[in-house]
Amino acid sequence: MEIRFYEKVEDSLLRFAVIIAVYQGNYIFCKHRERTTLEIPGGHREPGEHIGETARRELQEETGAIHFAIRPVCVYSVVRQETDGESETFGMLYYAEVETLESKLHNEIEHTVLIAPDYYTRESIDWTYPKIQPELLHEAQRRGF
Repeated sequence: MEIRFYEKVEDSLLRFAVIIAVYQGNYIFCKHRERTTLEIPGGHREPGEHIGETARRELQEETGAIHFAIRPVCVYSVVRQETDGESETFGMLYYAEVETLESKLHNEIEHTVLIAPDYYTRESIDWTYPKIQPELLHEAQRRGF
């Protein structure tokens, strides 16, 4: 598996939105009800939905964010080697500064975890997607987010 980064691709190719969210100077990670691991907020694009709407919806659903500023970082792709070549799926990476969070989550996320950037290392998180999400966070940091 390989992660690639792009400035832009055709909009119809974007299937996911992932949001690096910061609240009071800490990264927000999510713990899904059906998993024991942590992940960066994000999810699938719904039919007919603008990718920016996907990012806002997923951020609200997974973190309880009420007031926030969100902006795109870059396009990313996950490339997998298949028996008949490679497959590449695309997503949009966003960065959000969250001002207000709901006190209770209402969807599939059991709870959120706040981690200070100076505490964060790739090894400090038990990732749901360990080959993808640390790379996305690293790329956002590399780009100054």
